[in-house]
Amino acid sequence: MTAERDHLEMAFHSITCFADDGRLDAAELDRIVAIAERDGTINEDETRVLHNIIARITPGEIDALMKMRLDALRRKIGPPAEPAA
Repeated sequence: MTAERDHLEMAFHSITCFADDGRLDAAELDRIVAIAERDGTINEDETRVLHNIIARITPGEIDALMKMRLDALRRKIGPPAEPAA
């Protein structure tokens, strides 16, 4: 896919990961982040998709490895954008 559509590929991949067993593990998150990073940057659409994915992760899915991955990802992409008023 092209960089303009990577966010769609990321969203689709996350759906299949969550649908598989209802959870997202660190390896699956790494694969989704790799899609965003393969062109060298994480753009606004990819950031939005990553924030949506993070929001769907439940506390029970966060083991030590997942916490480390999420912390690193949050440092890269920053906090979610505030909704428009």
